[in-house]
Amino acid sequence: MRWILFLLALGTGFAQALDYHLQPRQIAEGVWLLEGSTDNFAADNGGNIVNVGFIETADGVVVIDTGPSRRYGEALRRSIEKATSKPVVRVLLTHHHPDHVLGNQAFAGVPIAALPETTRLLAEQGDAMAENMYRLVGDWMRGTEVVLPTEEVQEGTLEIGGRRLQLAALRGHTGADLAILDERTGVLFASDILFYQRALTTPNSPGLDVWLADLDQLEALPWKQIVPGHGPLTTDAAPFAQMRDYLGWLDGLLRQGAEQGAEMNELIRAPIPERFAQVSLSRYELIRSVSHLYPRYERNAMVRVDANP
Repeated sequence: MRWILFLLALGTGFAQALDYHLQPRQIAEGVWLLEGSTDNFAADNGGNIVNVGFIETADGVVVIDTGPSRRYGEALRRSIEKATSKPVVRVLLTHHHPDHVLGNQAFAGVPIAALPETTRLLAEQGDAMAENMYRLVGDWMRGTEVVLPTEEVQEGTLEIGGRRLQLAALRGHTGADLAILDERTGVLFASDILFYQRALTTPNSPGLDVWLADLDQLEALPWKQIVPGHGPLTTDAAPFAQMRDYLGWLDGLLRQGAEQGAEMNELIRAPIPERFAQVSLSRYELIRSVSHLYPRYERNAMVRVDANP
């Protein structure tokens, strides 16, 4: 009997230890934010490094991304129930990366919508990304499985319960990135097109030039507050300025390296400008970006011998 009580107590302690302690913050009329850490995935944060939001409409709640695990998604749903008595009527996924979509299981029975290419990428890469999350954050991922979107959305205006949401279909981060502007309050959920005070990630980017063009389109929207995919909420254009500065520096570093025939291991040790010193994970993400992007720059710098007369 003592052993049974001990095991029950142990299980209860385990469950309590793996608590995301989500605290939604109301940032505008009917708009809520759950702000994640700017750290990397780790066992002590359960992968909670992402900004997730929800918007209350007359018909119910629209959720923007579901977080990194089934456990997170369940905690998110409980948080929504505490904030509002209205049901969840729609989930919008900004892109297919695991920290944004692996909480989908908690929203069974709710339409989950995404850009068509996001659904394709999640079907193609989701299982491998989930396995990697298990390796990175361990027991937080227990019971987590990939759940695909059930609906498609396109760029344009989506109206739910009297709330008009502008949907922007972008490409710079993954090839399929959805940004969402709540017209009533001017809150812009910028997805991972915007990182702020946290170095950007590039594993699926079609190119830094594409990303820079997305920033122009996004900044032109009539926003009043910006929720970046990662980093603090802002009411000014600082995230756009920092992103353009960082992308320009990274592009120049890779381009010059390719022109000079530099080795990849030289570039990952390149000095990081002082203005980015306080940006979280700058060195870590530089190493990853060089490995993801530099081969493309090297190919572009090569002279084709068969093109010469």
